[in-house]
Amino acid sequence: MNSTDDRLSIPLSILDLVMINDNGTAGMSMINSLDLAQKAEQWGYRRYWLAEHHNIPGIASSATSILIAFIAGGTNSIRVGSGGVMLPNHSPLIVAEQFGTLESLYPERIDLGIGRAPGTDRMTSIALRRKFSENPNDLEEEFPNDVRDIINYLEDDSSNNIVAIPGQGLSIPIWLLGSSTFSANLAAKLGLPFAFAGHFAPDYLDLAIKSYRKNFRPSKYLKVPYVLVSVNMVVADTDREAQLLFTSVQTKALDMIRRKPGLLKPPIKNMNKIWNEFEKYTIDQRLKYSFVGTPQKVKSLLNNFLQSRQIDELMVVSHIYDHKARLKSYQLLSSL
Repeated sequence: MNSTDDRLSIPLSILDLVMINDNGTAGMSMINSLDLAQKAEQWGYRRYWLAEHHNIPGIASSATSILIAFIAGGTNSIRVGSGGVMLPNHSPLIVAEQFGTLESLYPERIDLGIGRAPGTDRMTSIALRRKFSENPNDLEEEFPNDVRDIINYLEDDSSNNIVAIPGQGLSIPIWLLGSSTFSANLAAKLGLPFAFAGHFAPDYLDLAIKSYRKNFRPSKYLKVPYVLVSVNMVVADTDREAQLLFTSVQTKALDMIRRKPGLLKPPIKNMNKIWNEFEKYTIDQRLKYSFVGTPQKVKSLLNNFLQSRQIDELMVVSHIYDHKARLKSYQLLSSL
């Protein structure tokens, strides 16, 4: 929750999809991500997470654990992690070993965020997965078991027949990510922190938080519930500039709903020239939790958003086309 004093009292973090500009390359985007992480560390951001996606033009974060190593190796203190690893695509043991390796290299700085969606389309899911089922109930049954397997692989228990090496006995925070009540309830049952994807799936935010807090069971990993929420953010010197920068986010969303995903495009002056009324409504709903404007306006909007919700940490997503403008947005936000 947030207080009513002059500064935001909630911790701030960053979620990065490593977006590729239409005049750039994946390598350039990764270098820019490292630059942002280094500056975010200086500005006081708590953690820097990277999200797993596949077969989506314009998103270069598919090899998430490798990028985590790249970012962690170029920074000193900021926590680095996955937001998240899409568990249906991976063997639980492989995940435990990869993050055990990361934690061994960068002690007390690695977060393991886990999601149950594939992060891609159906055909790519089939190409990625160890096994594939058309029945969503199969995934709902398999995901909790896979999460428990990862926990067991990391336990400091010599009686386990299979352990992660490296990984066994290491203190790696495990988060469950979600956009509905399913992962919220599982996180509550297992006593794990919960992260909600408010930046693209706002509909179940309040219900998921309420359900998680109501059903939370303390564990050796977490004594009290902890909620992180991701939102979109663009901060600039003027409202007009911020709204212009935000059009890159809107055009990216428009490409997605038209099922024509592409590279991140530069800002445009008039969105009404490229979308119809229904598309505008759909995108406005999808991007409901977007905070766009001057520092003063964004702070006011955030205070209203936080006062009515029990949120412990805010994770910011800023798909801004120009790297310098993106850096400035995060810097301005950190000063609120």
